[in-house]
Amino acid sequence: MRFHVLTLFPEIIEAPLQASMLGQAQRRGLISVGITDIRTYTHDVHGTADDYQFGGGPGMVMKPGPVIEAVEAALSSSCSHSPDTPVLITSPQGQVLDQSLVDELAAFPEIVLVCGHYAGIDERVKQRFNAREVSIGDYVLTGGELAAMVLIDAVSRLVPGVVGSHENVTQDSITSGLLQHPLYTRPAEFQGMAVPDVLLSGHHAEIDRWRRRQSLRRTFERRPDLLKTANLCPEDLKYLEYLASLGFGHDGAVGKAS
Repeated sequence: MRFHVLTLFPEIIEAPLQASMLGQAQRRGLISVGITDIRTYTHDVHGTADDYQFGGGPGMVMKPGPVIEAVEAALSSSCSHSPDTPVLITSPQGQVLDQSLVDELAAFPEIVLVCGHYAGIDERVKQRFNAREVSIGDYVLTGGELAAMVLIDAVSRLVPGVVGSHENVTQDSITSGLLQHPLYTRPAEFQGMAVPDVLLSGHHAEIDRWRRRQSLRRTFERRPDLLKTANLCPEDLKYLEYLASLGFGHDGAVGKAS
């Protein structure tokens, strides 16, 4: 999996991408991240990459020329040379990044990521490449570099070998369709707080049942919207009805039994 990251501030993202799993994945050749300074494609002595808005208004706008040249260079260096390589622009106006979008993007061998900055990017960049805007949430950042790193991290986890066990990925919160159950490790008792007895019992069927119910309960309490599309069995539905009888609030819509 290859990521082409185009930014005005490469120093923001260079170091973090060398750490932890993403750094290891790059060293092992599982993913690669090429970082391009958009100012490389400016053509004046000052490296001007932004200008005032036509029509007036607050904030500067990233100029189309340097960005378009940078994207074209990234696409021309593409290993796949595919016309379908997605060009993404980080923007608070974009489609909100969720697991289904992550799954979709992970199917591509390459992605071009343009980090938005200032008031935004000239609209003609989007028109030129049919670029897709992506947001990581309903808030505004000082720039798109952090958003780009979030997207790279989320997509890279789906590349085989990046995460140690495929089971770790499929059973994660959200990925599995439900929030994850509580996790415990040694010691069995800490500052008067004990690990639930069932986890120490060695009875794997009961452990699985406890974990499933804890996942259902957390999802019911914190993210009931996920239950609308969750893959639930009759026993799950019965347990959710029990939770509802206890007075927990939710909108009453849950997924279909499998």
